[in-house]
Amino acid sequence: MAKYSNLLKPLDLGFTTLNNRVLMGSMHTGLEEASMWDRLRGTGLSKMAAYFRVRAEGQVGLMVTGGIGPNNAGRVAPGAAKLSSRFDMYPHREVTKAVHEVGSGSKICMQILHSGRYAYHPFAVSASPLQAPIGPFKPKQLSSAEVQQTVEDYATCAALARDAGYDGVEVMGSEGYLINQFIAKHTNKRTDEWGGSYENRIRFPLAIVRRIREKVGKDFIIIFRLSMLDLLDKGSSWEEIVQLAKGLEAEGVSIINTGIGWHEARVPTIATCVPRAGFTWVTAKLKPLVGVPLCTTNRINTPEVAEGAIADGHADMVSMARPFLADPLFVKKAMEDRADEINSCIGCNQACLDHTFQGIRASCLVNPYACHETELVRAPAAEKKRIAVVGAGPAGLAMSTECAERGHDVTMFDEAAEIGGQFNMAKGIPGKEEFHETIRYFNKMLVKTGVKAQLGRRVGVDDLKGFDIVVLATGVVPRKVSFPGSSDPKVMSYLDVLRHKKPVGKRVAIIGAGGIGFDVAEFITHDPSHPPPSVASFTAEWGIDATNTARGGVGGVA
Repeated sequence: MAKYSNLLKPLDLGFTTLNNRVLMGSMHTGLEEASMWDRLRGTGLSKMAAYFRVRAEGQVGLMVTGGIGPNNAGRVAPGAAKLSSRFDMYPHREVTKAVHEVGSGSKICMQILHSGRYAYHPFAVSASPLQAPIGPFKPKQLSSAEVQQTVEDYATCAALARDAGYDGVEVMGSEGYLINQFIAKHTNKRTDEWGGSYENRIRFPLAIVRRIREKVGKDFIIIFRLSMLDLLDKGSSWEEIVQLAKGLEAEGVSIINTGIGWHEARVPTIATCVPRAGFTWVTAKLKPLVGVPLCTTNRINTPEVAEGAIADGHADMVSMARPFLADPLFVKKAMEDRADEINSCIGCNQACLDHTFQGIRASCLVNPYACHETELVRAPAAEKKRIAVVGAGPAGLAMSTECAERGHDVTMFDEAAEIGGQFNMAKGIPGKEEFHETIRYFNKMLVKTGVKAQLGRRVGVDDLKGFDIVVLATGVVPRKVSFPGSSDPKVMSYLDVLRHKKPVGKRVAIIGAGGIGFDVAEFITHDPSHPPPSVASFTAEWGIDATNTARGGVGGVA
């Protein structure tokens, strides 16, 4: 425990104590919605319950659910989750029971999220009738009476969450959702008591927290997700952020969590190109100005980085979301000094955010078990078999280690001298240095699970005859193109450039603008050594005001 003593130290909130300083941040996974039939059967959130149970077994100090609407207008989409009645509440008891009966001391909060003008339904509402650039519908402006009713809806939602067994709630006040839409000049053009001056614009979030505290009492966690860096030119100024933080503390919040950037902002905030702990400096600036515990966030994916953020005084807690998709046992492995066995989040967003935007259940590129805990169940093999896996790319590595972990005798073959397959090209792309982590993880797991790796060896049919099962995981090869001039020596495939490092000259035409074409462009236009981006170089490149004094925190990118 001494290795990560700050990260694993308990946090006393006065009325309750968190086992450690790790907060599993909110992610909408698609597990939050329950069908009418499932609700009536009492099994509406069984998949969500299993998902959080595994993370509780992994010793997470405090978990936060995906966003739940406080009323119909607040839903993110038609049929999306809300909690506004006892009928909505009952399925959540299965979730809280699953977490608490683990006995690890993990606590769970429910996030209350009103989507405002980001709603994907025609009943969207907001502070003002301004359509979001990423929203399909123009919102209706809430009347003063409707604003007051919405405040009450938040409080009712929090009280129902308490009845459901949650240890607290997180009020989503950042990322450009409804509360943020009231706070910022960017979206609040009102002239009544809920708009105009900053004091009027923050009346809404302060009223929400005040009313929630009145309803739930003093022994219930209230987290407020505060936008500390809007990344919009008409966002909040630093002085306004501090004023709101102090107001929230006075109204009784337990923890202030850091929010970075609106969803419509053009600056990347969680992509793999963002440097690790790239925004902890924002939280650090607020820390000496308030007395309530602060949680920092964004692109923190190893225990070392998380420990450093707390040890350096940037925050009292660290929020990590996607890392718990990649490895639900993240905290447990850190506690047991097994950090080298953590399957790290590489920030690719391909099976989490991409799935969410497509309206399908989230998962994880490096951990397909994520969000499928009730369907994909690990179990010891009924009969031990000799298995050959041909190919040491990500698929072959996953197959080999999974089979070995279940008790099979596994031999893995690849003609390359190192594992990783096409990940070895991906890790060489500027901004994709995190792909090294997956290869690091599998190198460890091959040894731990006893897989016999035969590298630098091309195998044929005769080599595989003695095995009970042969798995082909040989990946793909680029398709051959045929057009006038395609046989010219100047025409190359991406393998020529990325793997074989053939020179391309000064003027280059790339045919194809998909992911590979983009990666090739990044590769040939950057310094060949391309050291990972520093926080300073990243903020400079994207026009972020590193002092956070410019309104919205941007000085050139709106």
